[in-house]
Amino acid sequence: MTRRGWLLFAAMAVIWGVPYLFIKIAVAELSPATLVLMRTALGAAILVPLAAVRGGAGALVPHWRAIVLYTFVEVAAPWILLSDAERRLSSSLSGLLIAGVPLVGALLAWLFGGDDRPDARRLAGLLVGFAGVAVLVGLDVSTDDLGAVLEVGLVVVGYAIGPMIVARRLREVSAVGVIAASLVLTAIAYAPFGIAQMPAHIPSTQALLAVVLLGVVCTAVGFVLFFELIAEVGPNRATVITYFNPAVALALGVALLGEPLTLGIGAGFALIAFGSFVATRRTRTGATVPSVQPLAQTRQ
Repeated sequence: MTRRGWLLFAAMAVIWGVPYLFIKIAVAELSPATLVLMRTALGAAILVPLAAVRGGAGALVPHWRAIVLYTFVEVAAPWILLSDAERRLSSSLSGLLIAGVPLVGALLAWLFGGDDRPDARRLAGLLVGFAGVAVLVGLDVSTDDLGAVLEVGLVVVGYAIGPMIVARRLREVSAVGVIAASLVLTAIAYAPFGIAQMPAHIPSTQALLAVVLLGVVCTAVGFVLFFELIAEVGPNRATVITYFNPAVALALGVALLGEPLTLGIGAGFALIAFGSFVATRRTRTGATVPSVQPLAQTRQ
């Protein structure tokens, strides 16, 4: 890759690795609905004008059903579930559980649409990856937190379904336009709840800063840079950041929030990362399992 490609890659690994930390900070003072509303409103305020300048908004209208479905599985449902789950789970554990998305994406691609069928190597990768999830949950999650784990599990499924919608029904429309529309729809949907659940007192500077960084850097700037990364290095190399984001989430959670670095977290992350790599590698014929697509990177 070029030097510019490496810089963009490093920036995206961090930008989409830090949201778990910011979510953890924000939900200590804001309800999940309020957080989602503020985050999507900030992101939309930046991306909607950008999408308008680039044009093509009219091309979204014929695809409104697919955009609504994509919005639900990639933004509206996952962001509220993840925000609620992080009221009980650590940011590092949440980030590591999300690392299972490529595994579920590969499985769904094979089950529902792929010409690229699983071979013994990929099946072994799936088993190793899911074993990592089992180790992570079994060693680091208490019985009281299983509901939060289930919420993150639903997030993982939604993030895995999103790329399938993009690949089948949204390939010909503007990526920035789809993201902008998704943020607007989500903000509108959560406005009644988010406004009603606003805290009685102004949140701390730390919480407000976390919300701003989520909306501006992790959402709006993150998408713009990711599209630049795709243009610079191609979609296949760009999606490798999926394997770095959980490591960033883990490092920040341990270093800044004092979250524990346990044997379960270390072993689980290693198994999930290795299993995902093996399960989604190119075949000898050059086909790739579409487990991660550009528009599916809303996953923080």
